[in-house]
Amino acid sequence: MGPLQLLAKFILGRTPLGRWPIRARIGFVAGARWTLYPWTSYWRGTHEPELQAALCGLGGGDIRGWNCWDLGAHFGFYGIGLARRVGPTGQVAAFEPNPVSFARLEHHRAMNHLPWLKLYPAAVSAQSGSAELYTYGNLATTTTHLPYDGEQRTVETGALTVHTVRLDDLVRTGELRAPNFVKIDVEGHGHQALQGMQETLSAVRPLIVAGFHSPQEIEGMTSLLLQSGYRWEQIGSSAPSPKFQVGADYLFTPGTPPTRA
Repeated sequence: MGPLQLLAKFILGRTPLGRWPIRARIGFVAGARWTLYPWTSYWRGTHEPELQAALCGLGGGDIRGWNCWDLGAHFGFYGIGLARRVGPTGQVAAFEPNPVSFARLEHHRAMNHLPWLKLYPAAVSAQSGSAELYTYGNLATTTTHLPYDGEQRTVETGALTVHTVRLDDLVRTGELRAPNFVKIDVEGHGHQALQGMQETLSAVRPLIVAGFHSPQEIEGMTSLLLQSGYRWEQIGSSAPSPKFQVGADYLFTPGTPPTRA
């Protein structure tokens, strides 16, 4: 990176210029108001193109009135896109425990005037309460996470205490509507998120898109979903692997639930 690029990065990242309002060009959030920097791939439409295409096809391209959950919302790329598509008769709930990311998520919701997009500064897990978010000293990344299975806390982990929520509790109390669609991208904690929504999963059987980040997450999520009769396909691969892979995205579609003895 040259001197001019470094200077531009410093100015955009350390001054209000990074929040300069622009319009997203193409893709899942096309037409939405966004901020200039960072993650310019969002508003340029080049971020995860295969996943964007898959989400554009939800409901045959028409998801007006749907209820959706965005678990691991970051800046709100998918949450904003979903909220714009479901419209005011629908509901979108976005969950993001990283305070830096959550602040930008709030800003993007306000820019786009989406009161039916509900925001939660919390991580989704098997239990409501609190947990440590490992930041490794940098909250301005997309990889802050609750501890992976077996990951040890050290000085370098930069642990930050955050709230956790159990989704079944929010549905049971009427805080949230049961979802038609759930996006799960929670840096290795997806199996814990699913544990906390088993009642809802059994009752309404939503479409699910999941990104995998660890072998333990794969094992925990797929065992629960496949036992519940879900079918799966890998997103964005012309020659999908017969095995689930870390770093890949998958669409899970409800099939016939297994018969209980």
